[in-house]
Amino acid sequence: MRLGVLDIGSNTVHLLLVDAHPGARPTAYADHKRPLSLIRRLDDDGAITAEGVQDLIGFIREAVAFAERNGAEDMIAFCTSAIRESANGAEVLEEVTRTTGVHLAELTGDQEAAMTYFAVRRWHGWHVEHLLNFDIGGGSFEISYGVDELPSRAVSVPLGAQRLTRDFLDSADPPKPKALKKIRKHIETVLAEQVPGFPALPAGTVVTGTSKTFRSLARIAGAAPYSDGPFVPRYLELQDLRRWNSRLSTMTVEERSELPGVSELRAPQILAGGLVAEAALRAFGVERILICPWALREGLIMGRLDALLMDGVIGREVEPWVGHVNLTPGSQAPGFSVGVVGA
Repeated sequence: MRLGVLDIGSNTVHLLLVDAHPGARPTAYADHKRPLSLIRRLDDDGAITAEGVQDLIGFIREAVAFAERNGAEDMIAFCTSAIRESANGAEVLEEVTRTTGVHLAELTGDQEAAMTYFAVRRWHGWHVEHLLNFDIGGGSFEISYGVDELPSRAVSVPLGAQRLTRDFLDSADPPKPKALKKIRKHIETVLAEQVPGFPALPAGTVVTGTSKTFRSLARIAGAAPYSDGPFVPRYLELQDLRRWNSRLSTMTVEERSELPGVSELRAPQILAGGLVAEAALRAFGVERILICPWALREGLIMGRLDALLMDGVIGREVEPWVGHVNLTPGSQAPGFSVGVVGA
């Protein structure tokens, strides 16, 4: 079936269409996205501005039309910290539903962390026992740990790269030493409240990083480019991260945008993301992390397929010993619908 995932994030709004069925990894078919920075569309009271709401509604209408044109049969629609933490978040969600017919499921920060971990677990499988994952978004930073398919501990803290840039690093380009000292102290203070809630990491724990921020940091530190495909191992070493954070702190935004793997959109906030990554690795005593290509969207896709299978919407006939899955004729989701996460 062709499944759409509409992701209303802090940095971008993104519709991803995938072809997928239970038992197979989802294959990207097409996507439609726009750099709509909702976290920068806040007024003095912390509410998303009227212009920001209208831009969001316009994109959602485009996304639904794009999904329909491309044969989507079902769509997950969700939003994260940018709307969740805005002063008028509830009103924005109501307006979106009223004007577009799309119900945006509002994920909590802990749900974001848990579903991202779920995706990473599915990617790595059971040959990995203990798994710790970090995910740096625009508005929040998620940490999750466990040994099962869902984490035993999952938390979200307000250390998103765009949020920190706005709050600490927007006044000068490049930032002043005083601002760098202040943001480092803030990050360390927030993490110090969370780390004791996690167990000591056993030997052999696989530590992973998800999100565009981690991919960009790994790329500038020498990891393979995205064009080489998802199966090339990519690592980020703490020593390299320290060195690059020192360099990034002396570079202008324009200079950062010329680095490999750093887009014009991400250039202003890559330093803040790097500082969060460095502090997290130090706080957990980690020297190297493995970059995982799957994250929140893939976790929601896997969860949606599992739910459809359990509900009998998708039937399947499995040929013994072959592993090939056939969709039962007529069993696909009836028509295109805008789904609620977990529905």
